[in-house]
Amino acid sequence: MKHRLHSLAVLGVGAACLAGSAWAKLPAPSDDAKAKAAEAAAKAAHAGKVDNFKLCQSMDRVAAYYRADNKKAGKDTKPATETPACADPGPFTTPVAAAAAPAPAPAAAAAPAAAAPAAKKP
Repeated sequence: MKHRLHSLAVLGVGAACLAGSAWAKLPAPSDDAKAKAAEAAAKAAHAGKVDNFKLCQSMDRVAAYYRADNKKAGKDTKPATETPACADPGPFTTPVAAAAAPAPAPAAAAAPAAAAPAAKKP
């Protein structure tokens, strides 16, 4: 029984330490860290596009092989469904830092309201 209470006490202290660390606040990331994170995200997005392009090409090759094989065997196949062509994402290029780009000009001021017609005097 004593051993159980001791274990529960140790677990309680450990949980309290973990909960206290969850409340700790991390410092804001530096501009350099933000740029590295943005570049990593851009690389990951480009890698996904490249993977999709390669998958599209492999599906086209499999479909072409299937049709050619069935044609050799004299089997009738349905016509191919029209799909968009595989889009090559091209090589990865580093994104231009948004902070380095000049800020867009503010929107043009609203046009002045048309002057109200002068009230007629009786």
